[in-house]
Amino acid sequence: MKFKTTPYHSDLLKDSDRLAVFYEAIKEYSSNNQLAYDLGCGSGVLSYFLSDYFEEIISLEINKKTYECAKENLKDFNKIKVINTDVLNYEFRKKADLIVCEMLDTALIDEEEIPALNRAKEFLKPDGEIIPKGVINAVELVNFERHYLHWDEGARHEIMSDQIIYDEINFKDEINPEFKTVLKLKATKEGLLNGLKITTFTKLTDNIIAGPLPMLNPSLLIPLNERQVKVNDFIQVELKYIMGNGIESIETKYL
Repeated sequence: MKFKTTPYHSDLLKDSDRLAVFYEAIKEYSSNNQLAYDLGCGSGVLSYFLSDYFEEIISLEINKKTYECAKENLKDFNKIKVINTDVLNYEFRKKADLIVCEMLDTALIDEEEIPALNRAKEFLKPDGEIIPKGVINAVELVNFERHYLHWDEGARHEIMSDQIIYDEINFKDEINPEFKTVLKLKATKEGLLNGLKITTFTKLTDNIIAGPLPMLNPSLLIPLNERQVKVNDFIQVELKYIMGNGIESIETKYL
């Protein structure tokens, strides 16, 4: 099926690995499910996947131009209703068996759908599920050449510690967007430390976990003040950010 898209959603569709993991996650559901909500449906490709397994799909998209694409793409699917609305303003009338809310940002820092998910899951059946189920956030010490905040797009960087998990988020729980933690990492190399690397793994189902993909949570490189370290040095860093407020909300300091 050929999809009409915006340029951004065209890039999403080109990430075949991303599409594959979401398809496999949706496929885990039997054919007897009644209702699924697709929050921020974009081009409608995930709603298209859902149509094989659900009797009714309600697809919500706030952006008018993107909504028009999804509506055109899904016009022949009577079981899919595409609505141009903000999830926060939508009047939910039915409890869903499944909510699909594709989270596309590392550690949810730049993710606008957190308030939408927090509201929509009030309308999830007690035994209902969410795709993805959650995220696992990991961090490691690094030295990188572009000493400013940026996404990892293949620029040279050297890993200087083991990777540790610092946060796990279950999307069925209420998500508090204001995050703060103290990281304790042990240097595994001697040299110049100047940053952190955050990597998010997406837990789509109990059986499917996806690492960073080109259009699904690329790793984030965060600068620190330069510091010479030796092997086995312990480095403590306070990390703060507000999920949904963008990477400008990130704050770090050595302790």
